[in-house]
Amino acid sequence: MRKRKILAILPESIGGRLTMSSIIDGFRQNDCNVIVYDELFDKNLKQTLRRKFEYIAGYDYSGLKIKVDNNLDVPSINYFSDDLRSKTSGPEWEKYLPFLEADDNYTFYWDKILTGYENFKNINYLPHFVNFDVYQDFGIEPEFDIMFAGRLDTDYRLSFFEELITKLPQLNIAWYAIDRHYRDARERAQYPELIDLCYRGFIDNEQDMAKAINNSKILFNINAQGISSLNYRTFQAAACKRLMISDYREELALFEGHMPFYEDFSDLIFKIESYLEDKQAYQRVTEECWQIAHQSHDSKKCTRYMLKTVRG
Repeated sequence: MRKRKILAILPESIGGRLTMSSIIDGFRQNDCNVIVYDELFDKNLKQTLRRKFEYIAGYDYSGLKIKVDNNLDVPSINYFSDDLRSKTSGPEWEKYLPFLEADDNYTFYWDKILTGYENFKNINYLPHFVNFDVYQDFGIEPEFDIMFAGRLDTDYRLSFFEELITKLPQLNIAWYAIDRHYRDARERAQYPELIDLCYRGFIDNEQDMAKAINNSKILFNINAQGISSLNYRTFQAAACKRLMISDYREELALFEGHMPFYEDFSDLIFKIESYLEDKQAYQRVTEECWQIAHQSHDSKKCTRYMLKTVRG
């Protein structure tokens, strides 16, 4: 069978790079020939566009923008895990939004409620998924009790994180972010020494993120995007058989009641301490979440759905 040729755009944003990496892996797992253009490091787009490909795929508007700006006559596959009607999905979102209505542009949206708001012909709801060959349980004893990977970009997030550290001084906590976000959080923090204590550097690739998650017992979420959706970190943790405690989102229903969530700060503290103490409950929850994620949120299965949708 002839391999389908796909030009995949790896964006500059860290979240986009990680998400797009699982999509690229999924295409390859489905026997596609994937050409990757890295917007962070590759500089010769024109040369890349001279190669032969049947589809262009991107995160948010990255692929569609290249298609439109270069008048490419190929279908586009666009995965959004940001609000497509917001600058979070790209500074020129208003310019490229109308092109999503074209018959040969296919949109896959991570948030169920936001998907329902749109009426594009080719819009499809598709929650996050990960490559289980990359994200897996490495069988190591975690160094850290708690991990948070994300921006402390609001006063609420920053004060929440600082209070968590002060309330759980006996626990080893890791925070990962790019250096610019670390310096910004440190300048705004009430206790900058606590930020220094937890900061563990910057991760920009799937393999190192899988190692970092394996090296932590519990991850907690403060979802920032969407209305009902779960972020990418949720599925990374489930695949690594590490416990995720999320703030409440409707799409926690994807995990059939097995994934714990917290209602407020004191509830998060209680659940962290409870699951660290009760190893049997911890193992039961992580195993159930892994089974569900492996069945329904695996890169090979989800990209197969994308390819079938595009092919018709």
